[in-house]
Amino acid sequence: MDPNVSMTADRLDRLRQISRRYCGSEGGAHGPDHSERVYQMALRLGREMGADLDVLAAAALLHDIGRKQERETRGAVCHAVHGAKLAVPILRDLGYPEDTIEQIRHCIESHRYRGSQQPQTLEARILFDADKLDSIGAIGIGRAFLFAGQIGACLHNPELDPADTQSYSSQDTAYREFQVKMNRVKDRLLTPAGSRIARSRHEFMELFFDRLNREIYGSE
Repeated sequence: MDPNVSMTADRLDRLRQISRRYCGSEGGAHGPDHSERVYQMALRLGREMGADLDVLAAAALLHDIGRKQERETRGAVCHAVHGAKLAVPILRDLGYPEDTIEQIRHCIESHRYRGSQQPQTLEARILFDADKLDSIGAIGIGRAFLFAGQIGACLHNPELDPADTQSYSSQDTAYREFQVKMNRVKDRLLTPAGSRIARSRHEFMELFFDRLNREIYGSE
């Protein structure tokens, strides 16, 4: 148990078990290891900014429990909205007070990059940033290739205009994800600490995809 989180070790263990149960089939891109990384980053940012770490811990570990429904509907269901609904009875069963449940629910509902819900609290902004930071840099590149493999995408397609391609298709490569989303993340973060880390990770991604493009066409 993290010494800066006041919740009991038993409750933290149960949250991790629940995360694994819901996210275990989501692969490396959105599986339990992703939730654990988001948890660690959220606590790092939360400590720096004086946030409620108990709210952050629960929200981070449960933030992707609605992913299965989004995947099965090929994006028709928003995993953030669905996950927030799933989290409420889980948190009640774990004994969280209603005001804390509402804070955690809001964090989960508003964490999605493409979502319509805007993070209104410090904890929600931190979770948003922690989740986005896991989508860029070396980790983000690895996740993008894992996801592309899950949906059967090709390795690389820099010759295609992203506007003419579709998500969840054979065209949805890691490079397309970089063009459509990853290269914009650093400008969307909501906290100073998150923005600082994002700038460093962004620089690495630019170097990587420049190298990949050169290797693909035999110039490197």
